[in-house]
Amino acid sequence: MDEKQIARALLARHGRTFSEDAGISLEDKPSPLWQLLVLSLLLSARISADIAVAAARELFQAGYRTPQKMRDATWQQRVDALGRGHYRRYDERTSTQLGELADAVLSDYRGDLRSMRGSSVAELEKRLQRFKGIGPTGAAIFCREVQGVWPDVAPFLDDRVLEHLIELKCDPGLLRRLWDGSELPFPAHNIKQPGQPADQ
Repeated sequence: MDEKQIARALLARHGRTFSEDAGISLEDKPSPLWQLLVLSLLLSARISADIAVAAARELFQAGYRTPQKMRDATWQQRVDALGRGHYRRYDERTSTQLGELADAVLSDYRGDLRSMRGSSVAELEKRLQRFKGIGPTGAAIFCREVQGVWPDVAPFLDDRVLEHLIELKCDPGLLRRLWDGSELPFPAHNIKQPGQPADQ
């Protein structure tokens, strides 16, 4: 088995993206990109990744798959959906942030995040962090997951991915050289040594 086959087998065995876990079929279309943005905001809080993903699934199952649907929902409806996902420590604040996020995406990007891409990854991260509730961690999550549908973002290896690759004794430089766009994004969720708990 050559190095590329080993790397593929390793990530096939251990790697999943947050988008996959949240039930997002990520495409370069307005609705999936909005859902990824919502998920990135939820993962930005100091709460377990499993709870953030569960809360995202509840929001999407409630129908808030577009910024317009999220804005049309009442504050209490958003709180209730977050609660069903056990996102309770930050549910009230996050409900407000989700409403503000929807307003910002509709007013700044007409509901379509494809116009947010910009000319560089640094610019994209900066634009993401202008949304209230999304800091460097949330921006990195968005970039890491969107690179599969936005090739100009790839290869995006943030500190979390690099940390996991080192733990798995994979050379990040080798992965950069071997991987093509069809095999992105590099998953950072559940890439772990046996017995090591996953976190966000």
